[in-house]
Amino acid sequence: MSVFGDIISTSKPVLIVFYAGWHYLTEDASTSIQQVADSLGEAVRVIKIDIDNNKELTKKLQINGIPTYMIFHKGELVWRTEALQPTANLISAIKPFIEL
Repeated sequence: MSVFGDIISTSKPVLIVFYAGWHYLTEDASTSIQQVADSLGEAVRVIKIDIDNNKELTKKLQINGIPTYMIFHKGELVWRTEALQPTANLISAIKPFIEL
């Protein structure tokens, strides 16, 4: 969990998607967060976490649906949803936390 703490404790907002390789929405979720990364570049950190390879973290964060998106800002959870999101929704959710 300490590695996860290091990942989310940055001044940049961090968008994380929790997914499973076997789930039918994984490709769509991966596409949307890649588009966020392409659109916002260095202003945001984008991470994919496979729930099957990170069971302890998944349990601790109470990941119950796939995909689950989370936005952390300066180590704090500021947004979360457990449903596939279009790129525009993800960008709108993260933009208020980007420091200019």
